[in-house]
Amino acid sequence: MSELEIRVVPFDSPVAGPLIGAAMTELGARYGGTGDDTPVDPAEFAPPAGAFLVGYLDGTAVGCAGWRSHGDSGKVAELKRMYTVGTLRGRGVARRVLAAVERSARDHGRTRLILECGDRQPEAIALYSSLGYERIPNFGYYRDAPGCLSFGRDL
Repeated sequence: MSELEIRVVPFDSPVAGPLIGAAMTELGARYGGTGDDTPVDPAEFAPPAGAFLVGYLDGTAVGCAGWRSHGDSGKVAELKRMYTVGTLRGRGVARRVLAAVERSARDHGRTRLILECGDRQPEAIALYSSLGYERIPNFGYYRDAPGCLSFGRDL
């Protein structure tokens, strides 16, 4: 695989939109509905309160993820909209994008990253677990939904 280039882009940028849309389509296929009804404001992903990152291979956007501030401490970030194009899964794209998200959050003073995931995403659960994320009490929009799994890791 060529070198993955990771860039910070606006959450509502033309390059991020199709990746986020594909992520929502996939989540909708797994869970029904729109995929994820969590309220998201693009401004939440603007530095210094957050960031949205896109990974490119040979100039083509192939993965994304972002973080936004969570809570009032200024120390916790929440991972949102993690996605890798299906044909490139298992090739390290998600690991590298997530590492860049963690670096970005850490560079902006965050010491912990948390996330919500569903039990119908075994690939994501395996990725997070392999990187040291541990189950935490559920939080957020889906905290009381059946199958909701929340994870966290100190940065």
